[in-house]
Amino acid sequence: MGIRFRLKAVTKSDIIIYAVKPQIMAAVIKETVEKLDMSKLVISIAAGVPMAALESCLDKELRLIRAMPNMPAQIGEGITIWTATGEAGEEDRQRAGTILGALGIEVFCKDEHYIDMSTAVSGSGPAYVFTVIESLIDGAVQIGLPHKLAREMVLQTVSGATHMVQKSGKHPAELRNLITSPGGTTAQGLLQLEEGGLRALMARAIIAAYEKAKDLGRE
Repeated sequence: MGIRFRLKAVTKSDIIIYAVKPQIMAAVIKETVEKLDMSKLVISIAAGVPMAALESCLDKELRLIRAMPNMPAQIGEGITIWTATGEAGEEDRQRAGTILGALGIEVFCKDEHYIDMSTAVSGSGPAYVFTVIESLIDGAVQIGLPHKLAREMVLQTVSGATHMVQKSGKHPAELRNLITSPGGTTAQGLLQLEEGGLRALMARAIIAAYEKAKDLGRE
């Protein structure tokens, strides 16, 4: 998309959504800043770029929303954590909520720090889940299941387990215990996961992603 097209889009729009990589956010804003004013609602979707940094690039006050959706938003199954500056009024927030709600679940947070945290959890989280799904399929194939059948079994198992947590209202640990018989097959499998440090690895992944999100905001 060329500069001329971007300027035209910003000029003719009431709501401007900046959905670009954080590394080029400042450059894109500088290209379009002359066409921005308080008549426009600006929504930023860029990992690790705080509103203070955006306002610094803009060098002007604007009605600004910062949001972090995740990949499943592409199919209307995402979750978006978002916040707003004081200049964004109640009507602006309602409009932002409607737009972001079309992507799945939207959650407004007053504290901007939650945005970087959501980047590490819900933003990066699908990649962790995809890796777990891939590993389960690989393991199923290794014990002899056809790949197609293994894929179907794993996808439904993950989907069903997720819905079970959502609909039962029970803690995941309680549900896990319901299918873990002493000395049984599940107990043996869980032992391997514990010995491999699965919990610690997941926590480290989230912490590392969070630190990276904060680093992006300082670059």
